Amino acid sequence: MKSLKNHFSLIAALFTILFTVQVYQILERSINSYEESLRANYSIVVIANSALEESSIKSRFSLVRSLEEISPEKVIKRLEKEMDKTSLGLLRASLPKFYRLSLEHYPEPEEVDILSAQLENMKAVKRVESFSQTHDQIYKLLLLYKGITQVFAIAIFIVTLLLIAKEMRIWQFQHAERMNIMALFGAPIMLRSAVLFRLAIIDAIVAASLILLVFAFIQNGAWVENYFQDMNIHVDIFNYAKDSFLHFGIALTLSIALSLMLIINHKEEV
Repeated sequence: MKSLKNHFSLIAALFTILFTVQVYQILERSINSYEESLRANYSIVVIANSALEESSIKSRFSLVRSLEEISPEKVIKRLEKEMDKTSLGLLRASLPKFYRLSLEHYPEPEEVDILSAQLENMKAVKRVESFSQTHDQIYKLLLLYKGITQVFAIAIFIVTLLLIAKEMRIWQFQHAERMNIMALFGAPIMLRSAVLFRLAIIDAIVAASLILLVFAFIQNGAWVENYFQDMNIHVDIFNYAKDSFLHFGIALTLSIALSLMLIINHKEEV
């Protein structure tokens, strides 16, 4: 029973750390997916007196991803019943050209202002509509999400340090007597530490495996997929290849580091 308690204390600490790390990753991926969704849906409308070449615009402005002409035919067709063919022909001839300009990433307000000003300085461009007011509001909301995520990351770091420090004190009391007895019988430091490292590695593997099972269960839940679909974003709750490697690496590193600190402190006390 005592052995199980010893295992449970480290497994619980490691599980808590790994759980918070994975939650942080989900938040980070959600923000990145949301930002990509904003980029895909955001575009600048350019009204030009003459045709614009996509290759020329992309070479001149590195922020530009693509340039797509907007056909006015849908609007003109609505007027067919109200106007005769001659008037429609004159309307087609007098209309400027409309373009949808997509960007490489969701821009900062300053980037939008600079790009709009540079486009308006072109002779062929008549007007630029960047929808700056709506863009600025969404961008501020995105910055708020990122700020909350960063605060959460700092909180994770602090909690991790506190949990490791607490677990180290617990292990000092649990294993100090055994290591002292083995030292009295002349056991080398590696032999005295072998059991400690074995326990640490086993607990690390168990904690990481539990995280794998928990988030695999969460990811397979229909409610999670529906939640992100409502937000019009796709988020990997758990990437089996990448996240498994990360969690096993963190768990093993922390548990082995904890064991090394315990051994070092014990040597100082003897």
